[in-house]
Amino acid sequence: MPNQIVTRFAPSPTGYLHIGGARTALFNWLYARGAKAEGKGKFLLRIEDTDRARHNEAAVAAILDGLSWLGLDWDGDPVSQFSQQQRHREIAEHLLATGRAYRCWLEGDELNDARQQARDRGTRFESPWREIKNNFPDHPFAIRLKAPRTGETKIEDMVQGDVTFPASALDDMVLLRSDGTPTYMLAVVVDDYDMGITHVIRGDDHLVNGARQTQLYQALDWPLPRFAHIPLIHGADGAKLSKRHGALGVEHYRDAGILPEALCNYLLRLGWSHGDDEKISTEQALSWFDISQINKGASRLDLDKLNHLNALYLHELNPDDFLARAEQHLPEFFNTLDATKKAALTRAAPFIQARCKSLSDLPEETAFLTLTRPLAITGKAAKPLRKDGAIDRIKTAHDWLLNVPDWTSEGLDAALQALTAHLQIGFGQIGPPLRAALTAGHRAPQLAETLYALGREESLGRLCDVLANGLMAD
Repeated sequence: MPNQIVTRFAPSPTGYLHIGGARTALFNWLYARGAKAEGKGKFLLRIEDTDRARHNEAAVAAILDGLSWLGLDWDGDPVSQFSQQQRHREIAEHLLATGRAYRCWLEGDELNDARQQARDRGTRFESPWREIKNNFPDHPFAIRLKAPRTGETKIEDMVQGDVTFPASALDDMVLLRSDGTPTYMLAVVVDDYDMGITHVIRGDDHLVNGARQTQLYQALDWPLPRFAHIPLIHGADGAKLSKRHGALGVEHYRDAGILPEALCNYLLRLGWSHGDDEKISTEQALSWFDISQINKGASRLDLDKLNHLNALYLHELNPDDFLARAEQHLPEFFNTLDATKKAALTRAAPFIQARCKSLSDLPEETAFLTLTRPLAITGKAAKPLRKDGAIDRIKTAHDWLLNVPDWTSEGLDAALQALTAHLQIGFGQIGPPLRAALTAGHRAPQLAETLYALGREESLGRLCDVLANGLMAD
């Protein structure tokens, strides 16, 4: 184990923070911040922005914002790979000078034909310029690595185990293109070395890249980092996650009202587990996480499980914290509430919170609070009020509630029980018409909780409206 664990997350700034990328970042962050690092680890961020045609500053901002929202803080400033191009070129020239790379003038149709001939022969492609001593320095050329022709390249992977690639499977990769720009393979190795990366944790779609990069490390006589290639996330159908499976960006889940700690918890358990623990706090994850416990098989995205886990986190929030997060998530909704309705929402929070699976559920779950009097009670919602004796029971309930001294959910529950005993009826005869008069058929908590949340004045006022105006016309 090195003296200091240094990991990195290195996304390309071409779009949003992919859900799979977020899990990769999480694993890197946990390994650098967790018990294995003993508080000495570093988590670095590199933006692999060498493809300037696809570079998008808005995408960079979205990635940084997504990581920050998830609570995955990084050390130092993000590194721009594009800004290191001169360093990349210097390393390519060094390899050329030491005889571990060569100039190659093969391009266009000639290159394509040579590759096809190699495929037809069943051999690896190798440029004829590897052994030609004559050269044309005035003409543009690529620089290729002299990959070993025999033997094998082995990756001692922390997840996949030992993986070997025969020399025949790895051709002489391009390090520097003929226009002088470095390739991904060269840039990644140089950047990881310069940044002091000790552990490269990434998707297993980079496993072959790991073998090629190992050859480059060896050609440079640089120490190898530890590799950990984690299985990709698949859709519910078992296929590689793609747009047809739905939302792929972290911001979608944030906009849907998913809590960041719930999403991190869910991503953590996609390919890693700790016994039968379902809800794992950040502190527990930092203590328990180890790369060696990552499964080799791909995990499947299950949105039902994510929503279930999110509900667990929502229900455990302090009601004030719940409202604060909801207001941050739904500012336009909260801007429509006056002081009276905000007070009602505060009273309702403990009951509403238990019914929400996401922060986005709040407007629907609180719609009964924001209705304007007189309520439009029509259709199915009005049925309980049309039954014989319903209006008389509403009048009795109004007069009974008018004298309730303890307007709390507990006091109101006791008052309603006393009312049914007084009338010698079952709660099913008084509850439905009262609920209809108070909510107009909208979702609401238990009746005593609904009365408490609405408050004395609003509750009695809604009952009076039904008694005075009758039902709104269908």
